[in-house]
Amino acid sequence: MWQPPDGGEKWFCGECGSAMFGSNPRHPESIGIRMGTFDDDPVIRPSVRQYVAFAAPWEPLPDDGLPRFPESRHAPGAHQI
Repeated sequence: MWQPPDGGEKWFCGECGSAMFGSNPRHPESIGIRMGTFDDDPVIRPSVRQYVAFAAPWEPLPDDGLPRFPESRHAPGAHQI
Protein backbone atom coordinates (compact mmCIF):
# COMPACT_ATOMS: atom_id res chain seq x y z
CA MET A 1 0.00 0.00 0.00
CA TRP A 2 1.15 3.51 -0.82
CA GLN A 3 -0.49 6.78 0.21
CA PRO A 4 0.69 10.14 -1.05
CA PRO A 5 0.59 12.96 1.52
CA ASP A 6 -2.44 14.60 -0.10
CA GLY A 7 -4.28 11.58 -1.50
CA GLY A 8 -5.89 8.24 -0.95
CA GLU A 9 -4.47 4.79 -0.52
CA LYS A 10 -3.26 2.87 -3.55
CA TRP A 11 -2.90 -0.90 -3.23
CA PHE A 12 -0.64 -3.06 -5.39
CA CYS A 13 -0.04 -6.79 -5.90
CA GLY A 14 2.76 -8.04 -3.66
CA GLU A 15 4.01 -10.40 -6.38
CA CYS A 16 3.93 -8.40 -9.63
CA GLY A 17 3.34 -4.82 -8.52
CA SER A 18 0.17 -4.33 -10.57
CA ALA A 19 -2.29 -1.74 -9.30
CA MET A 20 -5.26 -3.42 -7.63
CA PHE A 21 -7.48 -0.73 -6.11
CA GLY A 22 -7.45 2.72 -4.61
CA SER A 23 -9.48 4.96 -2.36
CA ASN A 24 -10.07 8.67 -1.98
CA PRO A 25 -10.45 10.00 1.58
CA ARG A 26 -12.77 12.75 0.32
CA HIS A 27 -15.18 10.07 -0.93
CA PRO A 28 -14.89 7.12 1.47
CA GLU A 29 -18.15 5.58 0.23
CA SER A 30 -16.47 4.20 -2.87
CA ILE A 31 -13.25 2.55 -4.03
CA GLY A 32 -11.81 2.13 -7.50
CA ILE A 33 -11.07 -1.48 -8.42
CA ARG A 34 -8.85 -2.14 -11.44
CA MET A 35 -10.63 -4.50 -13.82
CA GLY A 36 -7.42 -6.42 -14.46
CA THR A 37 -7.59 -7.79 -10.92
CA PHE A 38 -10.52 -10.08 -11.74
CA ASP A 39 -10.07 -13.61 -13.07
CA ASP A 40 -13.81 -14.12 -13.55
CA ASP A 41 -16.95 -12.02 -13.86
CA PRO A 42 -17.10 -9.95 -10.64
CA VAL A 43 -20.93 -9.93 -10.81
CA ILE A 44 -21.06 -6.25 -9.80
CA ARG A 45 -21.62 -3.67 -12.51
CA PRO A 46 -20.59 -0.03 -12.95
CA SER A 47 -22.94 2.59 -11.53
CA VAL A 48 -21.53 5.63 -13.33
CA ARG A 49 -19.20 6.53 -16.22
CA GLN A 50 -16.57 9.17 -15.48
CA TYR A 51 -13.97 10.91 -17.63
CA VAL A 52 -15.97 10.24 -20.79
CA ALA A 53 -14.44 13.39 -22.33
CA PHE A 54 -11.21 11.40 -22.53
CA ALA A 55 -12.68 8.17 -23.93
CA ALA A 56 -10.66 6.55 -26.68
CA PRO A 57 -12.25 7.38 -30.04
CA TRP A 58 -11.82 3.78 -31.22
CA GLU A 59 -13.78 2.35 -28.25
CA PRO A 60 -17.38 3.61 -28.26
CA LEU A 61 -19.07 4.03 -24.89
CA PRO A 62 -21.91 1.56 -24.47
CA ASP A 63 -25.45 2.89 -24.55
CA ASP A 64 -26.20 1.45 -21.10
CA GLY A 65 -28.13 4.31 -19.50
CA LEU A 66 -25.51 4.96 -16.80
CA PRO A 67 -24.95 8.57 -15.73
CA ARG A 68 -22.01 10.07 -17.65
CA PHE A 69 -19.65 12.79 -16.51
CA PRO A 70 -17.00 14.50 -18.66
CA GLU A 71 -14.51 14.27 -15.77
CA SER A 72 -14.84 13.21 -12.12
CA ARG A 73 -18.38 13.08 -10.79
CA HIS A 74 -16.95 14.62 -7.62
CA ALA A 75 -15.40 17.64 -9.38
CA PRO A 76 -16.73 21.07 -8.34
CA GLY A 77 -19.62 21.92 -10.61
CA ALA A 78 -19.76 18.38 -12.06
CA HIS A 79 -22.71 17.79 -14.33
CA GLN A 80 -24.07 14.81 -16.19
CA ILE A 81 -23.93 14.83 -19.96
